[in-house]
Amino acid sequence: MGDGVMRSTVGIGLLFPDLLGTYGDGGNALVLQKRLAWRGIEAEIVAIDAGDPVPDSCDIYLLGGGEDAPQTEAARELGTSGPLHRAVDRGAVVLAVCAGMQIVGHRFPGGDGEPVAGLGLLDCETVRTGEPRAVGELVIDPEPGLGLGRLTGFENHGGRTRLGPESTSLGPVAAGVGNGDGTEGVVNRDPARGRVVGTYLHGPALARNPQLADLLLGWVLGVDPSTLAPLDDHEADLLRADRFRAIEQGRLDGVAHRSLRDRVLRRN
Repeated sequence: MGDGVMRSTVGIGLLFPDLLGTYGDGGNALVLQKRLAWRGIEAEIVAIDAGDPVPDSCDIYLLGGGEDAPQTEAARELGTSGPLHRAVDRGAVVLAVCAGMQIVGHRFPGGDGEPVAGLGLLDCETVRTGEPRAVGELVIDPEPGLGLGRLTGFENHGGRTRLGPESTSLGPVAAGVGNGDGTEGVVNRDPARGRVVGTYLHGPALARNPQLADLLLGWVLGVDPSTLAPLDDHEADLLRADRFRAIEQGRLDGVAHRSLRDRVLRRN
């Protein structure tokens, strides 16, 4: 629908859940489907396993997190000029989480540490720096132009992602590591390059962050997300409030994790 052509059913492509399903990120597809159904819009989840043909006809595609070998296999199957590129050129939206985000960048480290070619849908690359693995709660203060409230999830990754000039981050990190430079996530600076969002937010992210889900759906439907029919998100709000409170109290600190309290004290 992002190409301006109205369809009776929104196609949600869940890419390689057998390879990139380690952290339950496939639940993002269910969140999108439900939020459309609650608004009277039919949606179909198309699960594409490794080795299956990847259709270029879906309206939004989801890639999740996974280990080194499956990540490399997923990148190989998608190729550098394959169906996902055609779909993005047509106007499809992509949400890529963790390993998925690294795949849609230019390069990422393989299991042997050597760089593996990504898809180049985002201007970024992921490297290994020898820093501790980033594990723990992750909180982002999104850039104002996205129209989002604070984002929450958890991260578990060893790489650090470097942004190029054609991309921007979702926003600065309030807690956690994210990209490793004080920011988190990657978005194309110019939407004409494609509506592609990368993030280290697991969770699945859209269950914790319904505003992010609606931002993606607004892009898919070709409307301002603020015009979508409002939904009752009080349960998500309770979960978010609990996560924020726990982080502020320092109860979720882990390896390479920084609490909001620590960040505030450091700034002051």
